[in-house]
Amino acid sequence: MKEKTPKKKLQAEKREQAMIEGIIEGSPDAVGVVVVRLECGCRKMAAVSKDGEPASKIIMYRDQATSICEKCKEDNGSFMRIRESFMHWVEPAPSPEKQKEISLKVLGTTTSH
Repeated sequence: MKEKTPKKKLQAEKREQAMIEGIIEGSPDAVGVVVVRLECGCRKMAAVSKDGEPASKIIMYRDQATSICEKCKEDNGSFMRIRESFMHWVEPAPSPEKQKEISLKVLGTTTSH
């Protein structure tokens, strides 16, 4: 059973990458996409502009599900349930200083890995 877990995770990452690419394609002002992974398995994503402002609507989804989970429907994916969050940068990526500035504005001072 342990052999199936890495494959399942890889598929989730491929689907996540496809969502990121779709968000970027629909957001010409995007320099990156913020990805928030919740404990329940749902994800929130949105394009971010060079000023750290939203450049798209927030997209919420859950891999291989027709809808987000009931908990997320109730609390809109509360920050208290965040498992991981990170920025996916559009190439060419902003300078490291600008990345830090945008990440701080979008994700705050708490980092999760």
